[in-house]
Parts: sequence; C-alpha cells; structure tokens
Amino acid sequence: MSLSNYELAAVLESPIISEKSTIVGEKNRQFVFKVQKKATKKQVKSAVEVMFNVEVDSVNILNIKGKQKRFGRSLGRRSDWKKAYVKLKPGHDIEFSAA
Repeated sequence: MSLSNYELAAVLESPIISEKSTIVGEKNRQFVFKVQKKATKKQVKSAVEVMFNVEVDSVNILNIKGKQKRFGRSLGRRSDWKKAYVKLKPGHDIEFSAA
C-alpha cells in the first residue's frame, strides 16, 4: 500500500506546540503532531520523512477522546482526534520556523 506524496501530506494536520511537547522534544528528540483519525504509524512515519527530509526512529499514536461541553442549556461534545509522537534518529532535527 503505497501512498503518493500528496496523500502523505494530508496525513499530518498540524504540529502541536505546547509546554509538554517542547519538554518532550528537548529530552527525547520527539515531535508531536495532530494527525488524521484514520492514520497509521507507517503512514505517519513516511509522511514525516518525506515532508521534513529526516529519518524517523519510532512513532507512538494516541487517540484523544473529545470532551463533553455545555453550551447554555444544551450539551455538546468536541470531536475525537489523534495525536502522534514522532522520535527522530540521532543527528536529525525539525525546525518549524524554517519549514
């Protein structure tokens, strides 16, 4: 199952830049991305390697459940989403300001 570069670019939705992701990035050379709900580890790995021209060591994926929120009298629910922790091999780095 081979995907084109266009389809791989759609797998990664956005980088997650938060205090926690910054700490993880400094300690373990990991970067955090919001990915499509249907994305697999292999797709995320190849998408990061193609888009940022780096070598990926490992990928961990988490399913984040949407929170239940109240809008006035009615209850609503935020949608579920998927987060990927991507660990790079030594000697590789991603600069989001340059990318």
